[in-house]
Amino acid sequence: MAFFDKEIDITRNIKIIEWLKSELLEDVSSLFKLLINGMREEVHDSISETLSNIILISYLLGKRLGISYNAIELKIDNKIKLGLLESHDVEKHYGDLSELAKHLNSSRNKNR
Repeated sequence: MAFFDKEIDITRNIKIIEWLKSELLEDVSSLFKLLINGMREEVHDSISETLSNIILISYLLGKRLGISYNAIELKIDNKIKLGLLESHDVEKHYGDLSELAKHLNSSRNKNR
């Protein structure tokens, strides 16, 4: 790859990173706006749409920053395990971490 091509690729990568960062901020802002109105049935679809965008953008931003999807998922798994060990409040009161761990494991087993 020529020097000029590398320069263009670096510039393009920086632009994509900046764009992803702004998209992430926009979606977080949208989520907060949706939550101001409370968790009504009619906003569930909008909230799930926004949350899925945040997760997707986080994966793509990590990739552009040189972090593999597997590394991100490993960090998520480790955070879940730590939360279970430390009996995080969300686990203690609701069992959400156990439920998430089961969901992620079953999703991964389906894909194999």
